[in-house]
Amino acid sequence: MSETAKLPKVSIITVTYNAEATLERTLKSVAGLEYGPLEYLIIDGGSNDGTLALIQDYEKVVDHWISEPDEGLYDAMNKGMALAKGDYLWFLNAGDEVAAPDVLQRVFALDAGADMYYGDTLIVDAGGQVVGPRRLQPPEYLCWRDFQRGMLVSHQALIVARHLAGPYDLRYRFSADYDWVLRLLRRSKHIVNTRLVLARFLDGGLTKQNIIPGLWERFTIMNKNYGYFTTLFNHIGITCKFLVFWIKNRRF
Repeated sequence: MSETAKLPKVSIITVTYNAEATLERTLKSVAGLEYGPLEYLIIDGGSNDGTLALIQDYEKVVDHWISEPDEGLYDAMNKGMALAKGDYLWFLNAGDEVAAPDVLQRVFALDAGADMYYGDTLIVDAGGQVVGPRRLQPPEYLCWRDFQRGMLVSHQALIVARHLAGPYDLRYRFSADYDWVLRLLRRSKHIVNTRLVLARFLDGGLTKQNIIPGLWERFTIMNKNYGYFTTLFNHIGITCKFLVFWIKNRRF
């Protein structure tokens, strides 16, 4: 059996809507991956700019794509999961990039049978320049209780076993990713810290654009999982660390 045949298949999913300005950097990034068992899906929400033409230009990279109206980001991500055939799922938004062409080989060289792999991300601006690391850093060991302190691992820095991944809860419009990852952490028994930067993350996602309702949803999810008083107490520390980071870096 060849080395490629031993590697798990990874489904990379990108959700788009009028993403002509940012999608190509993601397409080029996926095209540059040096990994054999790979599936790339794009779920488009019915774009009316040049997004679809761009996807067609990269048809050798994209294994499957659809373009139709949806109920928002997380509904589109659910569609992507339903179509995925890989052993693992990796969500990269339009504008995000894989950290290096060999990143998946390096991930699975560590352990080829984990429930979840996690790492770090670098934030980049619209011009592709590195802004810096995320405010929240991944812990050495990760379990569901760690998310009491916020979403310590970004969505783009998670590669998860497809058989464990249920749908996003569409009741949450801005923080369904936090709820989804928390549920995955509860189900996962074997979680691997890759200690790698897995992705370059384009600054300014949905939650950041809707910071107040997003934080309220996240508080609600924390309350459900950890209890009201624990969540309230933890938010004192979260708020203090947020303010210190903002004062030093003028970003969040």
